[in-house]
Amino acid sequence: MAQGLQRCGQVGSLPVRDTFLEVRFRVLAIRLIAEPDRLDALVLPVRPADSTAEGDASAEPVSTAVAAPDGTADEAAALASAARLTGRAGEIHTQLRPARTPGRLLLLGIGDGDEAAWRTAGAALARSAAAETHITIALPVDVTSAAVRGLTEGLLLAPYRFRLTEAGDRPALTSVDLLLADPSGYADTVATARTTAAMTHLARDLTNTPSSVKTPQWFADQVASAAADLPDLRLRVRGPAELTSEGFGGILAVGGGSASGPRLVELDWHPADASTHVVLIGKGITFDTGGISIKPVASMKLMRKDMAGAAAVVAATVGAAALRLPVRITTLAPLAENMVSGSAFRPGDVIRHYGGTTSETTNSDAEGRLVLADALAYAVQQLKPDLLIDLATLTGANSVALGKRTAALYSENDDLAAGVLAAAEAAGESAWRMPLHTDYVEYLGSEIADLYSAPTQGAGSVLAALYLREFTGELRDRWLHLDMSAPSWADGDQAEVSRGATGWGVRSLLRWLADVN
Repeated sequence: MAQGLQRCGQVGSLPVRDTFLEVRFRVLAIRLIAEPDRLDALVLPVRPADSTAEGDASAEPVSTAVAAPDGTADEAAALASAARLTGRAGEIHTQLRPARTPGRLLLLGIGDGDEAAWRTAGAALARSAAAETHITIALPVDVTSAAVRGLTEGLLLAPYRFRLTEAGDRPALTSVDLLLADPSGYADTVATARTTAAMTHLARDLTNTPSSVKTPQWFADQVASAAADLPDLRLRVRGPAELTSEGFGGILAVGGGSASGPRLVELDWHPADASTHVVLIGKGITFDTGGISIKPVASMKLMRKDMAGAAAVVAATVGAAALRLPVRITTLAPLAENMVSGSAFRPGDVIRHYGGTTSETTNSDAEGRLVLADALAYAVQQLKPDLLIDLATLTGANSVALGKRTAALYSENDDLAAGVLAAAEAAGESAWRMPLHTDYVEYLGSEIADLYSAPTQGAGSVLAALYLREFTGELRDRWLHLDMSAPSWADGDQAEVSRGATGWGVRSLLRWLADVN
């Protein structure tokens, strides 16, 4: 089903869902104030003090922009010493104060006070104070906008939970006041952090949704809902008929085994003042059985996350439009369900991609690169952007090489790689630049097609990147690939990351896109 180019409506905080998917978490209200009007629980920051002896660690209160109630600052100093606090980021001590105001005093470690430390502190506070209904945080007199952004993101991201039932405890905390001498000076910062968190939640929601619901068409519908009514944002969705007539052979092959046909989402943010055009591409396999090269059950259970790249680029684009970033973004999400059936593509098939390049595939579980190849070729030939970036849960080799929290980054463009790495670091997401070894290219050679899509020699993540590079054409030196299979999912809570889908890439992309011009 093709929707053609459509103008979308006003963005909601989250996409429309089937009724049973509406159970989420309470949205945390954050106010910027100069005078506290509610002091049930007061949070005072503490930082590491200068050590007086080798190995001695202690904490001291930080001077706040608005004075705490009489005696509270002295009490905080005494408590920091008595509780042997270190002041490390995320450390929390709670003191009950019956019949006094505030009734509870929380000392919050902020480490060295940079953005990352405040993000960690905010996340720890959101979890530790989950039983509170309201807290007031007194911020330092010299607090930076970056620190306020980090704190806000931590507060908003950490409480996230995706559940399909009302059962289970939900945080009571619904409102936070940030106590500042000049609240108006930080309003834009908090708004940006709120949009960033909302878009990260959107990517998490899309990724966490069970694949019994998350068909390619469902995903496309969520994009339409999430992007509704934003000016200068246009959406096109190609269905099987359009994909066939235009020659998207990789997407069609991977999606051919499913009763839910493939789609190609094209979302275009085009502000009038944009001078740079970026194409973002995200792998969108809504469920991956491995196809005829079927996965073992243990490896298949979490394959609803195999569209996390598509979720990230879509959420980042909606976020860029909401923030009205002055950069043109065209996002492509090739969506398919890799299933086993009589119509599934076979090991040994030769696939003709968009533009005519052919791939011989002997492993139907290496399907992500096939749909990405179509999208890359289309972007190069038809969209002709200035920069080209793809995100994909592409290989298990990513986690073998770099562990569970770090994406593998590939690019021949030093400036582009440095910019994305810097944005990821600022956003609190981890990526590491990997080599594109030219001596592996020979493994891509096929006797019956242009390329061999899944060689067994060499390093798996590197070879997948080299295969994708073959479809970048004249944009080869302006292309960047992120293999983010490992950090797209977390087995437990860690700072602002909650267990389950992480929304990895949204925060990094929004940082990078804000500065790309």
